[in-house]
Amino acid sequence: MIIIANVLVALVALIHAYILVLEMFLWTTPRGQRAFGLTPEFALQTKTLGLNQGLYNGFLAAGLIWGLVADNFGAKVFFLACVAIAGIVGAATASRRILYVQTAPAVLALAFVLIA
Repeated sequence: MIIIANVLVALVALIHAYILVLEMFLWTTPRGQRAFGLTPEFALQTKTLGLNQGLYNGFLAAGLIWGLVADNFGAKVFFLACVAIAGIVGAATASRRILYVQTAPAVLALAFVLIA
């Protein structure tokens, strides 16, 4: 069970590392614009916003990786809870799709971590 939990934690970390790349480095590219539904003009105007959001997602990924490497139960639970809460807020304020991309994987991983 712990192996499944750790694989799910790693998956959530990878999702957030990918979001970091999208937000920090690809925000103004066609790929970034498609991912976030941005026009080229709006992407340019909000580039620093994307950079900031990407950094926060990177911290979430780093915390989850730390939890895995150190085999730290508390870190895994804390950062998965942060991801789930951020996903709920994002779904309520930005896009319902965030529930499936961010919240659901975090809640599933959290459940497995707690059970394992």
